[in-house]
Amino acid sequence: MGVVQDGRPSVEAPAKVPGRAPRPRADALRNRERILAAARETFVEHGPDAPLDEIARRAGVGNATLYRHFPDRSGLVHHVVLFVMDRVTAHAERSLAEEPDAFAALVRFTHAAADERIGALCPMLSGDFDRDHPELLAARAALEEAVERMMAQGRDAGLLRPDVAIGDYMLATTQLSRPLPGIGCAGADSFVHRHLQLLLDGLRAPARSELPGSATTLEDLRRRAGENHMTPPGCAL
Repeated sequence: MGVVQDGRPSVEAPAKVPGRAPRPRADALRNRERILAAARETFVEHGPDAPLDEIARRAGVGNATLYRHFPDRSGLVHHVVLFVMDRVTAHAERSLAEEPDAFAALVRFTHAAADERIGALCPMLSGDFDRDHPELLAARAALEEAVERMMAQGRDAGLLRPDVAIGDYMLATTQLSRPLPGIGCAGADSFVHRHLQLLLDGLRAPARSELPGSATTLEDLRRRAGENHMTPPGCAL
């Protein structure tokens, strides 16, 4: 209780805890999640220039709510990419923890990553997108580490052929999980999962053939992409 003003005691505001940001409300978190999920599907279908009004409609929120969370398009695109990468990393960690072996984990993870539209989001990483943003670099490092761990355990157990590196895997899965032009995502899902399973069968040890060339690392992909001034083929990483 503060000093008396105009005959009434003043009410002091509760003291703020230094260094602690106020926690967002549960409904605000739910709205943010709905917006990101709706934006992911809309961007996949129509590209990063898709109308924001359509994203708000799909999310079941008003335009004001969308802009309150994401004031501009570039910020929304940035957070959609982080949203997908964080979810894909969680799939990798959960698959490795819950499946009976590392190859079964790789199979589960590959199909889950495709369902998260990670390959179809690749075009969003071109243009003015800041691929070197610290948040994105941290998310990419976490995803790389999870996939590397899964593949290393598969090789150590003799389940994954030893002549395949993470760059080979990411390049192949990214290309296979991107829908073909003119085919909607819903219609392409069965094709994507069928072709990914063909790839996974080819990754299983013992190998049925000798691969031409050498194993491709992520650094190989990034170096080649840099030389050609292009988005890396394994663009989700």
